[in-house]
Amino acid sequence: MPGHKPGLQQAYMVYEIIAEGGETRLMAMFKGANAEKIGPVRSARHYFLDYAMENDAIYAHFGESPQAASDIKKFSINEIDGIAEDGTTFRRVKDKAAPHNAVTDIAKLIESAKNKKFRMTSNKESVLNYVVDEVNLKEGQGAISVTIPHSQLQTVKYVYDAENKVYARYARGKEQKDWDTKQIVTTKNIIITFCDNYTLTDKENKGRQGLKNIGTFDGYYITNGRAIKIKCTKNARDEQTTYKDLEGNEINVNDGNTFVNICPTNAKVVIEEPEPEQEPSVETPEAVN
Repeated sequence: MPGHKPGLQQAYMVYEIIAEGGETRLMAMFKGANAEKIGPVRSARHYFLDYAMENDAIYAHFGESPQAASDIKKFSINEIDGIAEDGTTFRRVKDKAAPHNAVTDIAKLIESAKNKKFRMTSNKESVLNYVVDEVNLKEGQGAISVTIPHSQLQTVKYVYDAENKVYARYARGKEQKDWDTKQIVTTKNIIITFCDNYTLTDKENKGRQGLKNIGTFDGYYITNGRAIKIKCTKNARDEQTTYKDLEGNEINVNDGNTFVNICPTNAKVVIEEPEPEQEPSVETPEAVN
């Protein structure tokens, strides 16, 4: 589509976390972007608020779980709820069925935020330590593909494109493509955090999940075809996560977008190394009499 600016690809960070039924949901973070179609926008889950808070973000959603509704008030989160809006910020499209057809765009979200008199700038430091010089990991292992089974239902795979130095994203064995442009979604950086989810014992009994994300957890940082083991520490729900290598140094992160995949500690993540280069064979010369 000429002039179309795809939504997910413009996000500087995308968090993927389990939801009910083994599904995952994506929370995309935008800053200085002008995406013209973002969606489908779904209802809020309370543990996604933790990562909205650490990025000092305005939280846009379309409905909410009871736990999310309670925590939005508890933490005084600036929110834009499509269910409560007047129908101008979010819209329904016809090429997908409800509830997977609610969309919005950056311009409409900014307009709504200004009308609500939300703060539009932040003094908070970035969660990730981005650097100008290209990060080429020397330790760790090669990573030409990364497979992350979030659940029996949802497996994500990233495949390295060495020419463009990005990873193409696949979900359930298929390329994940932009809704309109059909371009495959790519990412410069991948962070994996191993922490467990659990089923809530609430009265609605809908299988909604909680997340044990306070503490220090194992993980990986993956970029430019290599992966290193890291430690991911979050000390409180509204505090920023720190990502450090095994020597205790905060990792430097390549400029570009980042997917943060939060998966169970028993997930059998597979990081595939490139095939070793073979020495060229040389034929043994035959003696000539």
